[in-house]
Amino acid sequence: MSLPVVAVTNVSTCASDPQVKAALTALQRQVSEQFRAYWNVDCGLTFLEKGQALADGWWQMVVMDEPDQPGAYGYHEMSAQGTPLGKVFAGLDVRMGTSWTVTLSHELLEMLADPWVNWCAQTPEGKIYALEVCDPVEADEAGYEIDGVLVSDFVTPAWFEPMGAERVDFGRRLSRGREIAAGGYASVLDPEKGWEQITTGQTLPEAPLGSRRQKRAMRREEWERSER
Repeated sequence: MSLPVVAVTNVSTCASDPQVKAALTALQRQVSEQFRAYWNVDCGLTFLEKGQALADGWWQMVVMDEPDQPGAYGYHEMSAQGTPLGKVFAGLDVRMGTSWTVTLSHELLEMLADPWVNWCAQTPEGKIYALEVCDPVEADEAGYEIDGVLVSDFVTPAWFEPMGAERVDFGRRLSRGREIAAGGYASVLDPEKGWEQITTGQTLPEAPLGSRRQKRAMRREEWERSER
């Protein structure tokens, strides 16, 4: 079975094409050398030049300036064609003093782990967690560099179900399963209330429109798909 191809398009004025291409080189290493070792998924990354058509079946990531949903730094969903589509809002990252390369890494890894945004994991305690592999360690401070490019940390399968693994997150920020780093969160299904987002044991405020957290709290038929 061939690997999925993820085409990255840059329409941002805050991130140059050379910067995005350099990020893709680092992200290819992260996916193929590090993420694959724990999650057994891989992809081929390619930069899609302006005006170049997206091939049938390719997945896509788009680096943009401004959020198309209020407050969202980035998220991934499904395109109008039913293929995974991720969006990164570099302009908002720049204004907020955060790293768009971390956001790009975050969305790419979570797209690979849960391409249809509907997979979950049940813990030994019986709780249902969304399969969001970067959220618990999503802060820039938890990231690490590959060839000078700051990328997102990610949790391993042991975060959901401890198996005596060497690490529960790649960057070794966490010491046990279901631990949440400063600035991170997790999505947990409450049978009565639906999806809730928690951080260090507390429920987060309402999720921004269009964000992954908001989509997790909605029924799939309520999602508004991108026109792309």
